[in-house]
Amino acid sequence: MSGTREEDRIGSSEWRDCFWNPRTHELLGRTASSWGLILLFYLVFYLFLAGMFVLTMYIMLLTLDDYKPTWQDRLTTPGMMIRPKGDQLEISFTVSETESWDGFTNNLNSFLAPYNGSYQVQTNDKCSPDQYFIQEDSGEVRNNPKRSCQFNRTMLEECSGILDRFYGYSRGQPCILIKLNRVIGMLPGKDGQSPYVTCGAKREDGDKIGPLAYYPPNGTFNLMYYPYYGKKAQVNYTQPLVAVKFLNASLNTDISVECKINSNTLAEGSERDKFAGRVSFKLRINDK
Repeated sequence: MSGTREEDRIGSSEWRDCFWNPRTHELLGRTASSWGLILLFYLVFYLFLAGMFVLTMYIMLLTLDDYKPTWQDRLTTPGMMIRPKGDQLEISFTVSETESWDGFTNNLNSFLAPYNGSYQVQTNDKCSPDQYFIQEDSGEVRNNPKRSCQFNRTMLEECSGILDRFYGYSRGQPCILIKLNRVIGMLPGKDGQSPYVTCGAKREDGDKIGPLAYYPPNGTFNLMYYPYYGKKAQVNYTQPLVAVKFLNASLNTDISVECKINSNTLAEGSERDKFAGRVSFKLRINDK
């Protein structure tokens, strides 16, 4: 028994010596000077890595322009989006139930607030239509902030919320607003021909959609709103809109609608990119 206790005592002493040896003053097998050298090495090593990272970021930032992307993946055709925003691009409401479409009209009111005439007159210019509003820089001298052209909500006529504050939803003739995604430097037309929007039903719903009305006339995005120079360079830019009014769509049925952009410079969207130059949504108008 005494031999076993002696062996346990020796084993415990050896374990303690591995952590701290009072005879050699070693901690975990290393003296204070050895630990100091290791810590100094790693301190210098990680400071060097941090310095390399900061230097790399600094050099990269020197190549960036505050007003224009240094590298830009130019889209062949920009995407499109609609307002009001329905649940998963679905506009469904019941004409006789105000609460079913009240959210849509409130959404349109908020979205169109910056398009009020008083605001547009104060912040933007009245431009010549059917031609690009080019504002080039003069060498190293920046022509910033760049001016923007007025887009007054009255241009949307029946879908402006002024002539009809319910945007046609109370009569079962809803208005849908369409905007083209912003792309810096994009020129969407030539020879004075502005791009325009056309909408139609998917093949199986061709007889349900009924006649459509477009505002501005012909559903055009006028050339005077292009090119776009970026949010920082063109702080008051007002994105042009096209409104589509469904005049006599079939009731109590789902209608799959697709709107697309037509231009003599933008390529048509492909099946590989279903959101290029088009937007699809579902419309359902219930009478009760």
